[in-house]
Amino acid sequence: MPDPATYRPAPGSIPVEPGVYRFRDSHRRVIYVGKAKSLRSRLNSYFADLSGLAPRTRQMVTTAASVEWTVVTTEVEALQLEYNWIKEFDPRFNIRYRDDKSYPVLAVTLNEDYPRLKVYRGPRRKGVRYFGPYSHAWAIRETLDLLTRVFPARTCSNGVFKRHSQIGRPCLLGYIDKCSAPCVGRVSAEEHRQIVADFCDFLAGKTDRLIREMEQQMNVAAEDLDFERAARLRDNIGAMRRAMEKQAVVFGDGTDADVVAFADDELEAAVQVFHVRGGRVRGQRGWVIEKSGEPGESTLEYLVEQFLTQFYGDQAALGGAADEGGDETTNPVPKQVLVPVLPETAPELETWLCQLRGSRVSLRVAQRGDKRALAETVQRNAEQALNQHKLKRAGDFTARSAALQSIQEALGLEDAPLRIECVDISHVQGTDVVASLVVFEDGLPRKSDYRHYAIREAAGDGRSDDVASIAEVTRRRFHRHLRDTEQPGDFSAVSDVAAGAAPEGKPRRFAYPPNLFVVDGGAPQVNAAAAVLEDLGVTDVAVIGLAKRLEEVWVPSEPDPVIMPRNSDGLYLLQRVRDEAHRFAISYHRSKRSKRMTASALDSVRGLGEHRRKALVTHFGSLARLRQASVEEITAVPGIGVATAAAVLEALGVTPGESAQDSAAEQHAGQHIDEHTEQHAGAAPIDDDRHTVTG
Repeated sequence: MPDPATYRPAPGSIPVEPGVYRFRDSHRRVIYVGKAKSLRSRLNSYFADLSGLAPRTRQMVTTAASVEWTVVTTEVEALQLEYNWIKEFDPRFNIRYRDDKSYPVLAVTLNEDYPRLKVYRGPRRKGVRYFGPYSHAWAIRETLDLLTRVFPARTCSNGVFKRHSQIGRPCLLGYIDKCSAPCVGRVSAEEHRQIVADFCDFLAGKTDRLIREMEQQMNVAAEDLDFERAARLRDNIGAMRRAMEKQAVVFGDGTDADVVAFADDELEAAVQVFHVRGGRVRGQRGWVIEKSGEPGESTLEYLVEQFLTQFYGDQAALGGAADEGGDETTNPVPKQVLVPVLPETAPELETWLCQLRGSRVSLRVAQRGDKRALAETVQRNAEQALNQHKLKRAGDFTARSAALQSIQEALGLEDAPLRIECVDISHVQGTDVVASLVVFEDGLPRKSDYRHYAIREAAGDGRSDDVASIAEVTRRRFHRHLRDTEQPGDFSAVSDVAAGAAPEGKPRRFAYPPNLFVVDGGAPQVNAAAAVLEDLGVTDVAVIGLAKRLEEVWVPSEPDPVIMPRNSDGLYLLQRVRDEAHRFAISYHRSKRSKRMTASALDSVRGLGEHRRKALVTHFGSLARLRQASVEEITAVPGIGVATAAAVLEALGVTPGESAQDSAAEQHAGQHIDEHTEQHAGAAPIDDDRHTVTG
């Protein structure tokens, strides 16, 4: 493995001008291409302390054997050169927005005597007109099946066309009137080309004119008592309108735009693009890519910049050989590109896009109106695509088995960790400190075994101590494990049954330990958890920590973390377990904080002590419901008299005797927030001696 110090350029030899750089390995293959406003500042960051680099970047600089650069004069030149080099060398460490195959388009071969409609992938050719791209080839075939009834153009291959010309008999499509059968002379070449021209006009958005002409022809046929032809035209008009309904109208001004949105996590990012031409959504496509891991190269601004350069560079290359006579809808670069954020190089990107298009291109963020609404729709699609990608990996038994085996090999475990438990701490500046414990079995969440913890020791002095909190949760969880192990047959205690103990004859849920115990944090947190297990004499549980920023796996008493491949199923599973523990901890923390704030609103009521405040909160469940209560309903709580109930309502800003409906209307906003918090909290009581069971 090369040492980066062996090929580091001499100090002061790297220019400060903007430029593009390439890292090469020992075989002179380009493994990474990047650009920078200042080459010296950017390249020096790669030769800093290796422990401070992201795992992927660390692997790149240790794989490389040399670095070289090219100075340019402007950022636009740097963008163009970076794209060209990425396309030429295909570096393994660069983010690539690509699929296993290109997206299909609908091609119309106007360069042939009898133009043909077909599904096509690949570079553009002169004399051929293209529509799309479409997400799937079946979407093109569905469109053709619907429109060839109205525009019976040829869809067969040249071989089929020649064979039926020789035998003098049309194919099946000719018999069912979905082809005008130019192969046998039913229409002339000029008539067939006119049919194809009308088809292209329809797809290009010139639909109103075609429908008006057909309606006029239908009326003329009806007046001439040619009802059969009128019925055919009526059906054709219906087919055209059904095809138009498949393309949603989003902009009334005939806007040509691409709307881009991203959804990402620490490891991956999903991008979705909606192509709007003539005010209608004409196509959609998406990718899921692996992020580089370097903080500066994992931001949304960087993802937007890389996507724009690669995507539109590829589109311009594909469209470079296309027929120059095409209309605006066939230009690979639209008039507007709507993105979620503008990168620092937005002016240079806009200039470069203008050069690709040959006219003005606007690069901006949608702020309001229809464009903002469509941007939010594309964002939801990106989030759904990322979720589907994760669920596909999580729901695949083979992927789960590979993930467990990957964890076993990376950590050197004797067996695969079939049961994984993860702990996370949640608080706000040391207040309302809580913890969560989530359980995954066979790579899937087991929500019936989830637990909440109210932290006692670390929160006593009002300050945050995540290490002490981790130690407390670990001690309480495995103390419960040891107690259940020592008393396997004692099911008489009602409290144990309430806490999750199984009926007689079944093992307790926590009577056996996990194979792997994960804490959210680095070396201090994992060492604290390991020390607790050692004190309790638990020796059959592996403990690790997962640091969030760099996704490093820390092992107790080890100075360096374990670096798992960023695209491994094992790291993905550990990340999913950690994120689930984080979500569960936050939901409980919000519930606890909401109840504390509810109780604090009653501190000013004279004669209402701590126990009565807790009784009120427990009885009504939320501050909003307490505001809606009448004096009689409040006095139903043990220990609350009429005077105290009136004082409670007065402290909450409600006049005693006011109708519940009026009070509810005035406090609608507060009720919505409290009820939303309560739904997520689960409203389960906390017992100091056992964990709360939630599902």
